[in-house]
Amino acid sequence: MRNILLLGALVRIPFFAGAVLLALHVVQTLDGSYVQAGALSTIVTVCIALSGPWRGRLLDRFGLRRTIAPSILIGAVCWSIAPFVDYVPLLILAAIAGLFDVPIFTVVRQAVIAATTEQNRQPALALEAVSVECAFMIGPIVGVAAAGIWSTTTVLFCVQMTLVLAGILLWIYNPPLRSAEHTDSANSVPRRSWFRFEFVALCIGASAAIAVLAGSELTFVSAIREFEAQPLLGVVLAVWGFGSVVGGLTYGALRRKISTYLLLAGLGVVTLPMAFAVGPISLAITGLIAGLFCAPTITASIDQMSRIVPEGGRGEAIGWHSAALTLGNGIGSSLAGVAIDAGGFPAGFGAAAALGLGVGLGLPLLLALRSRRHPTDVPEPVGAAQA
Repeated sequence: MRNILLLGALVRIPFFAGAVLLALHVVQTLDGSYVQAGALSTIVTVCIALSGPWRGRLLDRFGLRRTIAPSILIGAVCWSIAPFVDYVPLLILAAIAGLFDVPIFTVVRQAVIAATTEQNRQPALALEAVSVECAFMIGPIVGVAAAGIWSTTTVLFCVQMTLVLAGILLWIYNPPLRSAEHTDSANSVPRRSWFRFEFVALCIGASAAIAVLAGSELTFVSAIREFEAQPLLGVVLAVWGFGSVVGGLTYGALRRKISTYLLLAGLGVVTLPMAFAVGPISLAITGLIAGLFCAPTITASIDQMSRIVPEGGRGEAIGWHSAALTLGNGIGSSLAGVAIDAGGFPAGFGAAAALGLGVGLGLPLLLALRSRRHPTDVPEPVGAAQA
């Protein structure tokens, strides 16, 4: 588990750097517009989201090496050409590479779940979530700094080749994606044994959590601009991210599990005070408090998913979960943008808070009502589903 966490942390730094570099490459090197840069980022994000479920299904059926070998080859070919061509070929090649993207997030999370038991899984997943937060903070900074020294063509090529190398390392290392007692079980389990209302609700909750975070991130920009303190934007975002790291480590140290929906509602509650910030200092303080619920909410959703999905279906389930997170990122940014245009940064934070609180309270109510109407429609225990 230590090795896969370390590899996952290192791999995600170039992953997040690459997302920023694509936009910089379009604007700086190809002399494109921000609309073109946004379109490219959106298409690549959608392709990666679409690849999640079916790539996860292949992991369940064929294992890691047979699944990621085509990804390594296609990624190497596409990204050895894409940085050196014009916008349209870049768009096509990046989309193809996105569809065959090495499922880093799915592999790391599935390997962590396989290496742990239900008793010690929570701290392991919390460390995984913290590593994502750290990579998210480091990756864009490294990418932008490198693009300031060398051309975006060179940096983009190097970053994407680093991801190809990461895929090769994963292929060589080949971490177990199932626990030792289930290594010889059937390749996969029927989707109907776990793709039920409880799983769908959990994905909706995770999507809402990311929407709150994406909406808050955009609103931070609006708030800092209104305070006329643009140089402090990076500092405020870093404080927010630090709060998430502290929250993730604290949640991992807890001995009891907390419902994803309760944490989501709490995330909505602690997001609201940022709407009343009067300057960058108060915004940073309230952001630090709001950050405490970021990583725990995502960690709890993955932990809860591992308990309701049989082991032979977790690759596809994590793929759907990742797709839901990607969808939530787009929803949150769009929602915050509309709210900011209507009422400034207080409305942006207010909309994000309302979304988290509403979904966090509404989903458990829907689950309770459904269980009363369909008392026999209860997810099978993991062991029963695999049998």
